[in-house]
Amino acid sequence: MKSLADTRKLTTMGIIAALSVALVFFIHFPIIPQAPFLEYDPADIPILILTFIYGPLSGLIVTLVAAVVQGLTVSAQSGAYGVIMHIISTGSFVISAGLIYRIKQNRRGAGLALICGLIVNVAVMVPANLIVTPVFMGASADAVKAMLLPAIIPFNLVQSGINGAFTYFLYELIFNVIKRR
Repeated sequence: MKSLADTRKLTTMGIIAALSVALVFFIHFPIIPQAPFLEYDPADIPILILTFIYGPLSGLIVTLVAAVVQGLTVSAQSGAYGVIMHIISTGSFVISAGLIYRIKQNRRGAGLALICGLIVNVAVMVPANLIVTPVFMGASADAVKAMLLPAIIPFNLVQSGINGAFTYFLYELIFNVIKRR
């Protein structure tokens, strides 16, 4: 029986990774006028739901797979920079939210986990942008600092907030469908 459960889990993880990439392909648009290159996408929603079902390690593995596939296909123009930033952004959200949800696995716990995940995500993306962006994009650290408040922080707040809200309202429904099978 354990091998059947492992096969189901691995299959579900693959489907979620593919769904995450498909969501980026079909839904992405700029949300901060000062930085049109920062585009909202709902790719984190299925990954966060999977994290609540199978835990933060499974969520992180799916994040890695989805980021690489996305970076080689639908977001190839962003190259290694996009893959790295996707892993840092989604990974920080998934790990923090997943660890908190593991402690309190109910609706209230999910809400707290998603709020904390949002805060961690925004906090992690500040130094990530200050370190990674100058290396890969050739922008000066001062130029990146100047973009933090008008663009980078609001973008991460909005993207994580929207994805967290959708996750909160969808996770129980999807959890029941996945666990029943």
